[in-house]
Order: sequence, then structure tokens, then C-alpha cells
Amino acid sequence: MASSVRILIVDDSEPWRRSVCSFLQANPVWQVIYEATNGLEAIEKSREFQPDLILLDINMPELNGIEAARQIQTLSPSSRILFLSESRSPDVVREAFRVGGCGYVVKSDAASDLPAALEAVVANKLFVGRRFLAAGLSEFAGI
Repeated sequence: MASSVRILIVDDSEPWRRSVCSFLQANPVWQVIYEATNGLEAIEKSREFQPDLILLDINMPELNGIEAARQIQTLSPSSRILFLSESRSPDVVREAFRVGGCGYVVKSDAASDLPAALEAVVANKLFVGRRFLAAGLSEFAGI
């Protein structure tokens, strides 16, 4: 893993962003460089900061995470995207990977899945939470 991973967190929920930041601060490798609150801001800050990793929600105001990811892939092609969302739909997960996502974690599973997801995505592997393995998404499991 790199000596420092620069992370952009994108979520419209301030309590959720605080929680993720607190988790990341426990490991000196993770460096949160900015917290965005919507998809348009995510695009702007991705272009500006060129983060190593983007933790991106899907359901947000102004522009959802799927549409933001499409644009981010062009503006910041080296940024890896890990989706953190409450959506449990296998179709949404597939779309998240189609637009360039490298990982997908359901927020309510983050305590158990986020550490492994971060490690996998930073190591250029794909990751999908365990809950999706039975839904035919094992090709994204990084196993």
C-alpha cells in the first residue's frame, strides 16, 4: 500500500462523513483531503485535487453518485472510486461498476466491509460486500 492515500469523501450526510473520517483517522495511511456534499462538488473537487481514492455515495442532491462517477472517470482517471451507499439492489451495484467503480459497500455493513474494501481498492482489486455474493456479483468480490 502507498505511504499515504489521499481520500475525497462524498456524501450529503454530515454525521456519516464524520463517522467515516473518524474511522479513517485511526490509520495514518488514510488522509482525508476534502469532504464534498453532492455529486457536482465531487466532480469539481476530483478535478481539482486528483485524489487517490473517492468514497462516493449514490443518492445525493444535485447529481447522484453514478452520474458523478461517469464524469470523474474523465476528469480524474487515476482516482479509484469506492461506492458507499444504502442501496442493496444488485442492478445498482452492477451500474456502479459499469461507470468505473472499483468497490461497493452498503453503509450498514461498513463496520465489517469497509476495512477490506479500502485495502482491496487501493491494491487495484475490485471489492463487493459479502451480502452480494449470493446475488451473482462474485466477479466483483476481489477473491
